[in-house]
Amino acid sequence: MHISNGWLQEVRHVASPNYNARPPASDISLLVIHNISLPPGEFGGDAVERFFTNSLPADENPFYSSIADMKVSAHCFVRRNGEIIQFVSFAERAWHAGRSCFGGETECNDFAIGVELEGTDSTPYTDEQYASLASLTVALQAAYPKITKSRITGHADIAPERKTDPGPAFDWPRYFALLP
Repeated sequence: MHISNGWLQEVRHVASPNYNARPPASDISLLVIHNISLPPGEFGGDAVERFFTNSLPADENPFYSSIADMKVSAHCFVRRNGEIIQFVSFAERAWHAGRSCFGGETECNDFAIGVELEGTDSTPYTDEQYASLASLTVALQAAYPKITKSRITGHADIAPERKTDPGPAFDWPRYFALLP
């Protein structure tokens, strides 16, 4: 994979309006792994894309009415089949972490890249997702060398009172074994 001007060149791009500029002094140095499925526990379809682009109809599913007005995004989304979709340039601040803290630094969106895996805390992730996430991680580490293995974390680790993802189903040793 290759990153040019903040964008992966080999993936589909779906522009999200839910981002803004990183603070001038921020240095991209953290990768945050998340999970999402819409409706919860259901995979496939375009609901995540519509959620990240503010076009998810509140009346389409009872759960959607509770999230339809939220302004959320991630830099990338990795589907169950391994397809990667990029929503926000890595140079910009995607709105994925919310109130968060890592290593004493707050507001992780300022210096983090957020990657959502299509999944749930309790559903095993697919071989294709691990392979794609590892390839993406290697490309990110080449472009942003401050993202070391010790600066890759889960959403639950930076917002433990609010979040649980990527959950116990995510196999951290397996993922780290795929990285150089």
